[in-house]
Amino acid sequence: MNPQGERWTTDQVLALAPDEASHRAGGKLAAPGPWSETGADGGAVWGRCKGSGKKPYQTVVDLNGPAFTCSCPSRKFPCKHALGLLLLWAGDGGEVPAGEPSPWAGEWLAGRRERAGRAAGAPSGAGAPSRAPADPEAARRRAERRMQRIGAGATELEQRLEDLLRSGLASDGSGGGSWDETAARMVDAQAPGLAARVRELSSVVASGPDWPARMLEECALLHLLDQGFLGIERLPGPLAATVRARVGLTTEAADLLTGSDTATVRDRWLVLAQQDSDDGKLLTRRIFLRGERTGRMALHLSFGGSTGRPLDLALPPGLVLDADLAYYPGARPLRAVFGERHAPVTHGPVPPGGGIDAALAAYGDALRDDPWLDSWPVVLSEVTPIPSRDGTGWQLADADGESALPLDPRCVGRTSLWQLVALSGGAPITVFGECGHRGFLPLTAWDPTPVPL
Repeated sequence: MNPQGERWTTDQVLALAPDEASHRAGGKLAAPGPWSETGADGGAVWGRCKGSGKKPYQTVVDLNGPAFTCSCPSRKFPCKHALGLLLLWAGDGGEVPAGEPSPWAGEWLAGRRERAGRAAGAPSGAGAPSRAPADPEAARRRAERRMQRIGAGATELEQRLEDLLRSGLASDGSGGGSWDETAARMVDAQAPGLAARVRELSSVVASGPDWPARMLEECALLHLLDQGFLGIERLPGPLAATVRARVGLTTEAADLLTGSDTATVRDRWLVLAQQDSDDGKLLTRRIFLRGERTGRMALHLSFGGSTGRPLDLALPPGLVLDADLAYYPGARPLRAVFGERHAPVTHGPVPPGGGIDAALAAYGDALRDDPWLDSWPVVLSEVTPIPSRDGTGWQLADADGESALPLDPRCVGRTSLWQLVALSGGAPITVFGECGHRGFLPLTAWDPTPVPL
């Protein structure tokens, strides 16, 4: 059992699966047949799993990370053996007895915990990697050159937008090829944020009967971002930081944790959702959290190559971490990195939430500070999924029936929608997700344990 005397639920284990194939493969290994030397102590689970070779795979899970290791050749994180072992342990059928770790498991656990202890006591910032001293003057010159390149790219983009508006939006209805070329120019200008927004323009062209209106909206936001960067020295500090981040100028996590002007926020952070995406080149994991004391929302991002190193952090919904977070600078801070952790993870309650009107107000307040926001994370309580009146989609309705919020079209027709409807059964439930201009995108629901959608 874990330090809190509770085992994880099956849903919490399956929330760690990197993809549907791992979900299925882990489920097949959730039986005692292939396992030997299994065991669990206050914060870890271990076991050997018979594979295709002569030697069984050695699998260890540190529940306080959670962190995983396995001698199998899989590049997925966690692998199917770690998922199967956790499912076997979560079933509480006695197949994973309490005891002392096997030598091979104890060695890995001791090394991991020793490294964690050194990181927690590091005066330069918990977990911050050591780096060779940089030449400040050379770094300053590189930063100046990049600012000049981005400025030139923003100026060129402004001319492109001006030409479009002078000739009329309908003149761009033949296709998005010219926008793809402009996006490539923004990449050359070292402005990946501008390039991403230009690619969005390419996808809007001739995409439906109302595409000119949507094109005009996106052009206006892009123009606002261009002008913000070109006049960045006149902006207030937090807004200037937001503009830098939007064009693609990011802050290194190590610099954020060791910076003299960085203030960390300690709280008990409830994990609201974990969401993975893969564009074929980059794996991205988004972990949403909310502070128990501060009520602040936070988003932790981690990245890994599809064939490179795995994602370094996995936190299923429902866990609670007593930890420090350092927020990236901005007018409406949301993205953050973990600093020092002060206690092992525990399991949290169903989070308190608000109604539809409160969710819309939260998104509106965030949009006032950062006009380029697509959405804002919110918890809704006592809401019921119901079909819309015109039969074209679904919406979440307050218990009193006075307010409703349409579901984001991206979830309609997907498994997540039917999971949500089945979980509700026509009764009010608590749901976490992102509220934005497309509607509400549900990510986790509680019944009473968290169910990833």
